[in-house]
Amino acid sequence: MPLLRLDDIQLAYGHHPLLDHASLALDPGERVCLIGRNGEGKSSLLRIVAGITKPDGGTRTLQPGLRIATLDQEVACADTAHVYEVVAGGLAALGEALAEYDELTRALSEGGDDALLARLGAIQQVLDSQDGWRFQQRVQSVITELRLDPQARMGELSGGWRRRVMLGRALVAEPDLLLLDEPTNHLDIDAILWLENHLASFAGGVLFVSHDRAFLKRLATRIVELDRGILSSWPGTYDDYLRRKAAALAAEETRDALFDKRLSEEERWIRQGIKARRTRNEGRVRALEAMRRERRARRDRVGHAQLRLDTADTSGRIVFETDHLTLSYEDRVLVRNLSVTVLRGDRIALVGPNGAGKSTLLRALLDDLTPAGGSVRRGTRIEVAYFDQQREQLDPEATVIDSVGEGRLTISIGGRQEHVAGYLRRFLFPPERLRSPVRMLSGGERNRLLLARLFAKPANLLVLDEPTNDLDADTLELLEETLIEFTGTIMVVSHDRAFIDQVATSTWVFDGHGGVHEYVGGFSDVPPPAPPPSSVTPAKTPAARPAPPPSAAPLRKRSYAQQREIDEIPPRIETLEAERAALLATSTDARFHGQEQARITGLYERLAAIEKELAAHYARWEALESS
Repeated sequence: MPLLRLDDIQLAYGHHPLLDHASLALDPGERVCLIGRNGEGKSSLLRIVAGITKPDGGTRTLQPGLRIATLDQEVACADTAHVYEVVAGGLAALGEALAEYDELTRALSEGGDDALLARLGAIQQVLDSQDGWRFQQRVQSVITELRLDPQARMGELSGGWRRRVMLGRALVAEPDLLLLDEPTNHLDIDAILWLENHLASFAGGVLFVSHDRAFLKRLATRIVELDRGILSSWPGTYDDYLRRKAAALAAEETRDALFDKRLSEEERWIRQGIKARRTRNEGRVRALEAMRRERRARRDRVGHAQLRLDTADTSGRIVFETDHLTLSYEDRVLVRNLSVTVLRGDRIALVGPNGAGKSTLLRALLDDLTPAGGSVRRGTRIEVAYFDQQREQLDPEATVIDSVGEGRLTISIGGRQEHVAGYLRRFLFPPERLRSPVRMLSGGERNRLLLARLFAKPANLLVLDEPTNDLDADTLELLEETLIEFTGTIMVVSHDRAFIDQVATSTWVFDGHGGVHEYVGGFSDVPPPAPPPSSVTPAKTPAARPAPPPSAAPLRKRSYAQQREIDEIPPRIETLEAERAALLATSTDARFHGQEQARITGLYERLAAIEKELAAHYARWEALESS
């Protein structure tokens, strides 16, 4: 029996139905990725599955006793709540008891009274009767695996860490069905990889919305698309879906063109002279009326967004230059002694753990904060367009049109005046959406609106902090193409591995301990696994290991065994380095992450073992040479 079945579901909010007699079944063990354009209704469908939203029609059938856990697209939680309390909240009433038990034990450790002891005893009885101690271990395990601080308050956390907390809340109940809406948004790459591994071994069913191509290629066992209110299932890989969907759209375009041609011919016939109207075939007239109704009911596919940047005059050759820059937050050093130069035309991706200092470094470069040490030199003629990951530049109460036009009906784009409505149409905002307040937009629509707002201003430096969150695949690929054609300088924070590989010519890796290391190329060019930092100074590409100095006259004569060992070490090193190079090449292949998890894990384990063997061989060689 399927875990879930939706039959003939209908849901409408505006001019067209979001769900038009949609049906879906999901079996145990399936990992189904729900894709579609922004605003198509994917989040609404997840809410129907979860039982949060009631459809206008149709039936929802669940397997008896089915446990569902959800991760919503937007992170919403009280700022004063502790992390432990939020994660345990995924267990409903039992979670509240666990959170209270945790609070009481901490209070009693600092001194308490009989009332606290009595309440603690009552909570213990509740946990004893409901197998609460097993779930307590589950809560602690999830918190540990996600590297969370159980006593931190939600208001103190960045967007990425808040996202991790809500992910822990969804996973802690050991559900039969997981509903995940854009689960990788704001997560750093380590957390994304952890989530990939966890879901790959998850025994239940997963229905998730994601536009992270590397993530869905790794996990999805089936693609389900929501397009113009209709759900369609596409078994196979994401690449299979792309090929078959392209063919289906081409066939649809041909079919619609033929239909429109026949309709046009019939319209010409009905408009003929009086004689023709007197002798016309009434059956043909009825057929024409049916064709007219069919054409009115047809929902044409929304076109592609048209992203064009209004480029400013060329900046100076040096955009930024730092000298031993040090950045800190409270008592923690985020960036230590960073000396680096950003030149005009560089395309730099900043990656690393949440809270490692990526956004802080951008703000320091833009003179939004004062460094703890060192200096930043800024180039000349810099015109900045800054994309904020928290979307703080958008007023939630302002309308879509005012967010870009700021009260004006026309704006200057590339030196010429353009109507705001026409400009926004290129970003897929139809006329009926222009007066909608920003708070009514989906996450993807808000991102598109912010891009429209930014791209309307001349710039030669783009600073983009998580620009890909919530964007649908079509808009994401168009953004990539737009950035590739941009002739200015780009600095982008992103955890989207495919996006970084397409856009970046240089990747700065933050290690979370103050070090920043630079590698030429995109994310695939960063060697896995990253070695522990030995210096805080960025270095272009991982440097080759220095060979020991040529052998000089030994201080004392070596034994035959020592000399033989010296002769045998270089061939061993060559063999290991050749194997390492081959494994690194394999790991950067686009098909690598589509394999079984055991093979992926095995490759990374072998790489780590090779690094240890090489280090041991070099150390032994140097010791023998100096003996």
